[in-house]
Amino acid sequence: MLAARALGYQASSAPSYGIQASAAAFSWLPRRPYFVFLHASSATEKLWPEAAWLQLGTQLGKEGFSCLLPWGDAVEHSRSLRLAAQSAGAVVPPALTLDELAGVLASARGCAGVDTGLTHLAAALGVPTVGIYGATDPAATGLYACPRAVSLGRVGQFPMVDEVRAVLQQLVNGK
Repeated sequence: MLAARALGYQASSAPSYGIQASAAAFSWLPRRPYFVFLHASSATEKLWPEAAWLQLGTQLGKEGFSCLLPWGDAVEHSRSLRLAAQSAGAVVPPALTLDELAGVLASARGCAGVDTGLTHLAAALGVPTVGIYGATDPAATGLYACPRAVSLGRVGQFPMVDEVRAVLQQLVNGK
């Protein structure tokens, strides 16, 4: 919209990132529908507490879903393993390329993620996505131009698990 205004024309439709990913077909994927938890960030202040991830995973597990916990380095892998050890049906995938992770995201029922580029990727792919903010301002770095994505929280206050779950459910159900 900003470019349209600057160039003197009216934008005729909502913006689209124009990216797509092929559905993932890995043997390690859960048999039941799954959500991706993008729990990792290079900035520790952006991390949602592990207890919150466990509570969200427990709620989704009771509803018949699995949770996928991707990782990118040794610290993130350890966090994924800790979370999976306490979450029935959680899956820690092997190391993934960006293309492979895009396919995993595209095949997911939904995604919850902290302020990280991968959460933006999930939203840009059209996956129902909740961005979890607490260290950065979602007005500045939130999920934009994605009709199935919502940014929750604000600087100094992460969203509550029930709020994340309710919004994720609304997005998945198309409301």
